[in-house]
This record gives sequence, C-alpha cells and structure tokens, in this order.
Amino acid sequence: MPQFAEQIRRSPVFAADHVPHLAAFLDERIHGADSGEVSAKVEQSKYRPSKKLLDHVAKLIKGKPEYVLLDEQLVVYDKVVEAAKDGVKGREKVAIIVLGGPGTGKSVIAMNLLGDLSGMGLNAHYVTGSRAFTSTIREIVGTRGAAQVRYFNSYMGADANVIDVMIADEAHRIRETSNSRFTPKVKQSKVSQIHELLKASRTSVFFIDDNQIVRPGEIGTTDYIKTEAEKFHCDVCEFQLEAQFRCAGSDAFVSWVNNTLGIQRTPHVMWNQTDQFDFRIMPTPQALEDEIRKRLEEKSTARLAAGFCWPWSKPRPNGTLVDDVVIGDYVRPWNAKSDSGSLAPGIPKESLWAYDSGGVNQIGCVYTAQGFEFDYVGVIFGPDLVYVPEAADWKGDKTKSFDTVVKRSGDRFTQMVKNTYRVLLTRGMKGCYVHFTDKNTENLFRSRVERGAFTSALR
Repeated sequence: MPQFAEQIRRSPVFAADHVPHLAAFLDERIHGADSGEVSAKVEQSKYRPSKKLLDHVAKLIKGKPEYVLLDEQLVVYDKVVEAAKDGVKGREKVAIIVLGGPGTGKSVIAMNLLGDLSGMGLNAHYVTGSRAFTSTIREIVGTRGAAQVRYFNSYMGADANVIDVMIADEAHRIRETSNSRFTPKVKQSKVSQIHELLKASRTSVFFIDDNQIVRPGEIGTTDYIKTEAEKFHCDVCEFQLEAQFRCAGSDAFVSWVNNTLGIQRTPHVMWNQTDQFDFRIMPTPQALEDEIRKRLEEKSTARLAAGFCWPWSKPRPNGTLVDDVVIGDYVRPWNAKSDSGSLAPGIPKESLWAYDSGGVNQIGCVYTAQGFEFDYVGVIFGPDLVYVPEAADWKGDKTKSFDTVVKRSGDRFTQMVKNTYRVLLTRGMKGCYVHFTDKNTENLFRSRVERGAFTSALR
C-alpha cells in the first residue's frame, strides 16, 4: 500500500520465491568475509517467540476466574513448572502424564501452564488433535498468541528440544503418525507422532482420558504414552485427577454414566443426586431443545448435541444449512462442516460452534463438543447404540451410523459409540437433558434412576 512504501523500502519483506532478492539485499549490507561463525550461528539458530509475545499470552490468560486452580490441580501444576525450570538447564527430558475423567480440570491446568510458563519467558506450546478445540483456544489468546497453539501433527521434522514445554491436551487423540491425506508422499514420515512430540520438547505433559477415544485412528492411551516416553529415555511421572469440578462438584453423575453404558463398573448403579445435578429424560427432541433454550435465557451456557445418526450435508449455495437431523416432525441442521466456505450470517464455523453464541441453532456432534464444557447439555441419544434387554447388553448398530470412519472400526464399533455418548452426556457442569430415540435404551436409563429422583428428572 502506498502509505507503507517508505517502511517497506527500509525493511523489505521477502517471500519464499524471493531468494535472489534476499541474497542481493544481504550482500549489499554485509561487507567482508568472516570465519563462518556468524553464518553458522544464524543457520543453527532456532525459532523462538519474542518475550513480548510470551507476555501477551500470559496476560490474556492470567487472572481469569475460570482458570483458578484448586487442590490436586495445584500439585500437577507445581510439578510441571518445576520440571520446566529444570528442563531449560539441560537436565534430562521429562514426560508427565495426567489422567482424569470429564470435569477434573485437565484443560484448566493446561491453560494456566500456557499462561504462566509464557510469563516466565519459556517457549510453551499448547497442542491438541481437535480442530474445534484448537480454534477456540486461538480465539481466546488472539491472533498474536496463535503461534503458541498448534496441532499434534505440527512437529514433523522439528528440531530436538525446540520447545521448552509441550502441553498436550486431549492426548487420547494422538494418532500413529502425523501423515494425513493432505501430506505429499515425499514429505510423509515413518516417525510416530508421539516420538515427534517427545523429541521436540524438553518437558512434555499429556492430559488424557482413556475413555474418550472415539475414532479408530486415535491411539493415545496412558500405557502407550508411558511406554513410548520410556523408550525415549524420559523421566516419566504420572498423576490421577480424582476431584470433579464439572457436574455440580460431584463425580457421581460421570460414574453413573460409566456404569450404565457398561464402560466401567462403579459404585454408582443408581442415580439419586438430582439436587446436585439436573438430569432429565425428555419425551421429545422439541422438549429437549425448549429446556436448553430456557437455560440460555437464564444466561447459562448450553448446547444441543447428538450421536452421528443422520447425514451431514454441505451448506446450500446461499450459505444456509440443511436440516439433516430429522426425528418425526423435528428437524434441525448439524453444525457447519469444516470446509463449508462462506456461511450465512449468524452461522458459526464448525471450529467455533461451541464458542460462538450462534451455535445453539445447530446440533453438534462429538467432534465439535469434545473437550468443551457447558452449564447444560442436551443430548439426542440415537439408534446407533441400543440396549438389548434379552441379552442384558449393549449393541452398536452400524446401519444406523453415518460416521464412515467409526463404521470401519470392526469389533471396536460398539465401544467407540459408547465412548461417544459418554463424552456427550458429560459435557454439562450443572445439568444434562436427554431424549432417547430407542425405547429400550430409555427404559434402561429410567430403571437406573431412583424413584424420588425419577419424578424430579421428568419435571
């Protein structure tokens, strides 16, 4: 632009195809030969964010009330900070594994670490495998801080120890390699993704929930990360987060969901905590949506989500969304696809469905809801997972699923869909409302609610 002509003349910008121009620019300003020390130093130097950028990230996060740490969260936080300080002194690599279920504060710890470690001048990266989660964190830290928030597959070919602290949130989404269908064949790597992350960082911390793996390509488990970190000669530390900060301060609801879905045997066979957490079975999807909108009118955060049991269309040419989710006379669109292009006003991109207020007008799936929490969540429990009374067991039905990737998971399909509904049902901090499309499945959940709580749950 003309108004910047003088600045560009003094400090020109060079793109990848401007190598001869850059060489000429340097040749004019560097006089005489040296022993090679300067050029070697430049060539071997590593990219690091500026202190101003790190301060910017720290200020955006520090002091927010939603990021206050409590009890056992502080124990994990202190250990990571200690390891990070030791790491920059050149001591051995450290891998810290933090295992915790929904609502135990994994992401709260991770965000505190990103802010505080950046404030200490350490090069901390916050990495995930989720487009939606990564986009939302970037929205929080702003354009300037986005460079510190990346994906698991961002470290193909990265130098060793280029990152002081790697904060890997949602580590159950780690994949076998960082290759994707977009990776050119000549650039594809045989190095495992976990080894890329461990190599690039002096200290790495993995926040994980083994029961949140919802796609067959996701291989991150506590045992896998521990084994690979030991192969990399890391000092491995493990922590288990127990205290529940979601679901009105009680882990009873999450425990009950695990038991009812047959994911884990727990003491919570029956649900009787209605005073602490608002669980309701709704007779119709419209009644479900009505309750969610009531919570929004009360200034709570709330979203609707569903199992992947309906097709997912691209937007119409005018940017509006197709009403793909059809249950009787109830019709609603899914959230927008990631490659949707231009969308009509008021419709957020897929990656911001959980963050943008317009997201309440669409139904989210597990891939846009995972990693987020709301005050209230409304879940449509579809026919891809049903309870069979005669067998007293759960059955996954691939014919009712539109998730082409999960349908290819073979014998793991039922477990994947169980994990999907576990994720969706446990997104709420204050309440969860559910509509079941299958009557036997609904009856099972009803039978697991104590009579006093049952009456309240249907109010």
